[in-house]
Amino acid sequence: MSENVVHLHKNPDPPAAGTATVTTLSVVPEPAAAPVVPLWVRSGRAVRRIATDERTTTAARAIARHSMYVFGGGRIVARRTWDGRTGSRYERMLRAAEAAGNYEVAQEWEERLQRFRDARHRRRMDLLHSPVDAAKGALVGTGMGIGTLVALGIVMAINNGNVTDVITPLAATIEFIGLLIRIVQVVWGPALTIGPFLALLALWAVGRKQQAAPNWALPANIRNGEGEPITPSIVVKALRDLGVPALRNAIKEMGDAGAAMLGPITIAGCGVEVDVTLPSGVSTIEVQNKRRKLAENLTRHEHEVFITIPQAARTVRLWIADSGALDEPIGPSPLVTDETMTADYTKGRAPWGKDLRGDAAALSLYQRHLLITGLSNQGKTVALRSLALWVALDRSVQFLMGDLKGVGDWGMFDGLATTLIQGPTDEHVIQVTEMVEGAVEEMNRRIQAPPGTVFPALIVLVDEAQVAFMCPAKDDEKRPYGGSKANSRYFMAVRKIHNQGRAVNVLMWQGTQDPTNENLPKLVREGAHTRASLALGTESQARMALGDKAVDGGAAPNLLRPGLDQGTLVVASSGIDIPQGQSSITVRTHYIDDDAAEAITERAKALRDGVTTLHAIERGEERDPLADIAAVLGTSPRLLTQDVLKRLAALNADAYGKWSFVDLKRVLDGTGAEPYKSDGRMVIAADRLARALANRDGEGSASASE
Repeated sequence: MSENVVHLHKNPDPPAAGTATVTTLSVVPEPAAAPVVPLWVRSGRAVRRIATDERTTTAARAIARHSMYVFGGGRIVARRTWDGRTGSRYERMLRAAEAAGNYEVAQEWEERLQRFRDARHRRRMDLLHSPVDAAKGALVGTGMGIGTLVALGIVMAINNGNVTDVITPLAATIEFIGLLIRIVQVVWGPALTIGPFLALLALWAVGRKQQAAPNWALPANIRNGEGEPITPSIVVKALRDLGVPALRNAIKEMGDAGAAMLGPITIAGCGVEVDVTLPSGVSTIEVQNKRRKLAENLTRHEHEVFITIPQAARTVRLWIADSGALDEPIGPSPLVTDETMTADYTKGRAPWGKDLRGDAAALSLYQRHLLITGLSNQGKTVALRSLALWVALDRSVQFLMGDLKGVGDWGMFDGLATTLIQGPTDEHVIQVTEMVEGAVEEMNRRIQAPPGTVFPALIVLVDEAQVAFMCPAKDDEKRPYGGSKANSRYFMAVRKIHNQGRAVNVLMWQGTQDPTNENLPKLVREGAHTRASLALGTESQARMALGDKAVDGGAAPNLLRPGLDQGTLVVASSGIDIPQGQSSITVRTHYIDDDAAEAITERAKALRDGVTTLHAIERGEERDPLADIAAVLGTSPRLLTQDVLKRLAALNADAYGKWSFVDLKRVLDGTGAEPYKSDGRMVIAADRLARALANRDGEGSASASE
């Protein structure tokens, strides 16, 4: 019986004067007791908790998995036995060839099936005579064996002089047979007991190797596809579930022989490669458009599956990366690790990176205009700079450089490039435009040279070229520097080099970002022999960067992952080894940081006599030829007169672009720094020129003081 608890509540505040104190009495009932949970409910909860525990599910999954390995192994062995004893394998391949529309292969399999049936019929007919033949063989063999043993006994008896030795070999043989019988009697019982377990173990091993168990019972890493090897069955299943009705129906008609569509699966770098011959009625574009779904069916990310179109008709080539392999670095550039490396612009190839197979990807730069594009901050400048760093190790190559970003990415070429302009303003665009126009004048001078004249490579490099194309500035004649019209100065200068520069080794290299028709005109992008693209946003941009042929052949820089695939390029060029039948290749470029780039350029400078780098194109000024000659000599003790003329033309094309040896000699006559012969070639000495300048300045000072 419950009791009530009585609480006395007293107001804690003191009462006001003259008021009565009141004490409140309240009765609080005792809380009701919690209801009793029935035993069967508690038992059910305990059973459910135990059944859903991770350890229980893991153990149950393991028991089911290994049990199914035995069952699946038995099924596989039975299937193999059936295939070996019947013509079912030939019939499956015949149906597969018919479903794929390959009737020549179907006819070949039909002939094989007929030959198999004929051979099987002959074997069965031979079985009718085999018992008699076996009995005759046993009798003849036994007789010959006994005769041989008796003959051996006679020889022994004659040798030993003992007649009883005649039966010694026969007795020994009978005793040996008895020993074998006793061994069999001893082993037979345990063998009957252990034999079934050994058979089950063999079936389990076959099932385990083939993962012959339901997916839910497999280990977690296999259920998730982690580390799952690519096999023909996996590829066929991925294609079947691609969502292409004609492909799915054709594979169903092939039965279990859908793998007949596949060529050999070969290891290719950090992945595998396989050619897939599509059934009749299925186009390659239908598979290309399903790249993401195909990758997911193969338990891969989209960027880990590449689809290209080889030369064979109705065929797609799949390259499937190992899980996570493309996120691993490819290692340092040989330019960094090999401090003795030099370059040969004419015959060599720049070590740019590695292809998806893991093979070295090297690019020939000989007489090829270059264009690299992509979204911002994807590694465009580093990829372009890597090529320039390599070719700089050829002392004959000259550079004119414009960096329209101006944050110092190309600062290490100061003292290596003849001209280096860095900055993003309209004034810098004007300077770069005049630099490119100066290269056009040098190109024209080379074209007018006697036939057979060999010229060193002059590389005109403009990074962030979209700034030049978008520049709104105009000159005094109202001609725009930017744009893509016939009066656009930068556009027309680039076009002129694209049209004729290759023949005289004047090359145009450009790096742009986020291409559009406005910041990368069609005629300019199509004038490049080597076109490479980092990650882009859309397929239309991919077509601008690489051209329709490369994109139609499977090139897809728009499917690269911005930020994650930095430095990964899709390249279309005759200067790089591209697999036969493909129009492009994907290259993961080496990363060369600023410090390593500085070290490489120092090695390149050590190979040269010294280059005075101009940081602006001087216009409309009174020139001092003697001082300019001293400037272009730089730190060289002496320089060939023809090299002096080239450097003067690069310094100021307006003033020195048309100079000849006669003009150079005219300026130096009477100064004490006249050209002279050294090793049979005309040179100018820096020390003589310095004395001439000092004497001239001294005379000028004396005249001023008088």
